[in-house]
Amino acid sequence: MASPLSPETLVYGFTTAGDPQVSPDGSRVAYVLGRTDRETRKSSSAIWLCDIDGGDKRQLTFGGRRNGNPRWSPDGQSIAFTSDRVEPNGVFVLPMAGGEARELLRHPTPLSDLAWSPDGSKLAFTAPFDPANPEARPRADGEPAPIRVTARIDYKQDNRGYLNDTRNHVYVASVASGTVVRISNEAKDHTSPAWSPDGSSLLCRVSYDNGYASGLVVLPAAGGAARPMTAPDARVSTWAWSPRGTSILYTADPEQTTQPDFYVCDAATGSARRLTDDLQCLPDGGFPTIVPPSMPIFLDDDHALFHAFRAGASGLFSIDLGSGAVEQVEGEQELRSGLSTDAEKRYIAQSIASLEKIGEIGVVDRREGRRTLITNYSEPILSVSPPAAWERFEVRRDGLATEAWILRPANFDPGKRYPMVLDVHGGPNGHYGYTFNAMQQALATNGFITVFSNPRGSSSYGRDFAMRVLGDWGGEDYADLMAVVDATLERPYVDRDRTGIWGYSYGG
Repeated sequence: MASPLSPETLVYGFTTAGDPQVSPDGSRVAYVLGRTDRETRKSSSAIWLCDIDGGDKRQLTFGGRRNGNPRWSPDGQSIAFTSDRVEPNGVFVLPMAGGEARELLRHPTPLSDLAWSPDGSKLAFTAPFDPANPEARPRADGEPAPIRVTARIDYKQDNRGYLNDTRNHVYVASVASGTVVRISNEAKDHTSPAWSPDGSSLLCRVSYDNGYASGLVVLPAAGGAARPMTAPDARVSTWAWSPRGTSILYTADPEQTTQPDFYVCDAATGSARRLTDDLQCLPDGGFPTIVPPSMPIFLDDDHALFHAFRAGASGLFSIDLGSGAVEQVEGEQELRSGLSTDAEKRYIAQSIASLEKIGEIGVVDRREGRRTLITNYSEPILSVSPPAAWERFEVRRDGLATEAWILRPANFDPGKRYPMVLDVHGGPNGHYGYTFNAMQQALATNGFITVFSNPRGSSSYGRDFAMRVLGDWGGEDYADLMAVVDATLERPYVDRDRTGIWGYSYGG
């Protein structure tokens, strides 16, 4: 008999792969392999490398507890990465021809968003900067904590805690000397800098109103005044330079409809043109402070590839910058993150989780039109403790369909009656779908029929569906959820006298 997935197994049992990066020549993939230790209750990560088909897996980093952000140099001869093997953390460059990683720099605060300049001479990154403690000097033993002064409305954030005036800024380092210069100055969070094709500047998002608004700015790589490319309230989610650097493609939602659309602007003037209206998929803008956006990739001057969600599933889509036409290129019943490709744009690598897998790497071969899983790290656990069996269904109300899923124990017995738990997602404009959710799996594999759905107001179904919750939280969306519950209770194996509910954020 299969054993259920316990909370301990879900936290400590899995080894997960993420942040895959395809080499410029398309032959290999670098990625981060992470795990959490049962004894120390601390997580660790290392950089690994494999062939594009998943063969010849080998560990690249061994020093330090946390290694991440692997990024190939433009010529494919080295990989830059972050590591805590030096105190408090630093950036290293590993030659792929062999030899030890070279320490490029040390920085007093955590580093992220590594990005090589097009000529390989510089590395950009982001890191927190506190104007009250520029060197991030740690407190001495016995030294009291500084007085906390609140002088701005965004003094704290989810997942980050108290910030005061600390904000993420953009830095540029010389690969030859390790010299570092901070090039952003506005006391706002700056994220995911992208080099212009000529290497003269970086495009990044700046957050306003505690993350409820955001815009794009161009920062000169040598330092200087930032140049706004959008209004501060554009609510930008993804962005990319065109191959010649003459235009910028981005997704934004200035009307705050919860459904972004595509825009393209002239890089010299900032003059923008809207490409889509009521996009029927949700471009992957990541999750603030946790998961970065999946940035579009230009295939040529007039076409770009992007990752988006549709009906709770991931897919690759293309957009024509002339006509604004959007077409789905590929998709699977899974949820992905990230978007990395080789120089020829043949291979696309992404992190993948589905209702049957967690923490894997997938590669889409655009030439052959297929997606291949190149890792199988969850197999040792799931072969012993299988994930819940699942079933998709939908209910209709007022002409609208609500998509829903049921999870059942792996050793499900249709002759028994099981208690049921409804899981309500956050947002309200979040969405559930084809992914491995630890709470759902813990409930379902331990004997609870677990049901989750995307009632009106959920994203990944277009603007009209997402806005149907506006001014009606807990109204028609609640009725959709109850219709899902009623449909579930019709099944003979569900005990209608033992029902429960739980939810995350808005869903809670």
